[in-house]
Amino acid sequence: MEKNKKRLIFFMPSMEGGGVEKNLILIANYISKYISNISLITFDNKFNKYFDKKIRIINYNKIKNKRYSKYSKYFYCLKILINEHYKNKNFLVFSFQANIYTIILSFFLNFKIISRSNSSPTGWNKSYIKNSIFKFFLKRADSVVVNSSAFKKEIKKKFNINSVLIYNPLNKHEILEKSKNKINKKFFSNKKNNLKIINIARLTNQKDQITILKAIKIATKNINCELLIIGYGVNKKLIKNKINEFKLNKIVKLVNYKSNPYPYLKYSDLFVLSSKYEGLPNVLLEAQTLKKYVISSDCPTGPKEILINGKIGSLFKIGDYKKLASEIIKYDNNNKTYKKKIVKAYNMLHRFDFEKNCKKYLSLIQKYL
Repeated sequence: MEKNKKRLIFFMPSMEGGGVEKNLILIANYISKYISNISLITFDNKFNKYFDKKIRIINYNKIKNKRYSKYSKYFYCLKILINEHYKNKNFLVFSFQANIYTIILSFFLNFKIISRSNSSPTGWNKSYIKNSIFKFFLKRADSVVVNSSAFKKEIKKKFNINSVLIYNPLNKHEILEKSKNKINKKFFSNKKNNLKIINIARLTNQKDQITILKAIKIATKNINCELLIIGYGVNKKLIKNKINEFKLNKIVKLVNYKSNPYPYLKYSDLFVLSSKYEGLPNVLLEAQTLKKYVISSDCPTGPKEILINGKIGSLFKIGDYKKLASEIIKYDNNNKTYKKKIVKAYNMLHRFDFEKNCKKYLSLIQKYL
């Protein structure tokens, strides 16, 4: 094991169980095999068990029965980072979240920082002031990592930053093994003729599950189908209300976030993503690993790149529920064309090979240690 004088600190204040968290866990655990002095600063302790024991995890000692917003978590974790700086200034920070705040801190405290951008600027760069702030401070990072080539082009165009492209590392073996787990409750019916559709995402405006519900409302007039939505978030009540409004209660089920969603994905026929923006959506890669056909919004960035411009899946314009409904109605499990696309999609997953992409992260980190 390599010993380094300089510490490596992963920074991820608010962990909610999405794709970013999965990437952090995979990358941090891989890096811990080669670098000995690693810490993780995160607010909650609910994900601690997923990290290698060699990683020192620093959580905030929160007050019981008090709810903390995402920005409160940022604030407390930045305080922890400042404290770590005063204990020992010799460290490299790898931020997976609150990137601009962390870069600003590095600007004043003079520590090295790698910043990983997780989603397209389309989602978070909506004003001239924000654009100016991001443009100024992102250039102050020692390195900016993005996870798709479209993202790399976008960040170059908007902020004139030469970022480092590293695809999300995909652990196919882990997904396949976890998909074998038994689930007690059958969320899909036993009706053979029903098309089983699944969406796994946070219940937020970004993920736009309302578009899927509108599409399902149309599709049910033409085919027998059912939908399972797995996730949690601020739009849970809104989505429930829309299910009731569209009278879809019998065919749409909404269940809470699952740490292992793969058995549910395994039993589905079709995966649908309706996001307004992404970075490189892990869940599409996971669906392809389990050989599920993918229909996705053509949002910036990621889906078009993963689906090779629609050659190994289907794309629709953001919010175009009529087109989505049409793609759902057209899909046929037994159609040879769809079967070929599913096989080709699986074979194209080599781009996201776990070992290859984790080695790129290791090489980048070692450059600054």
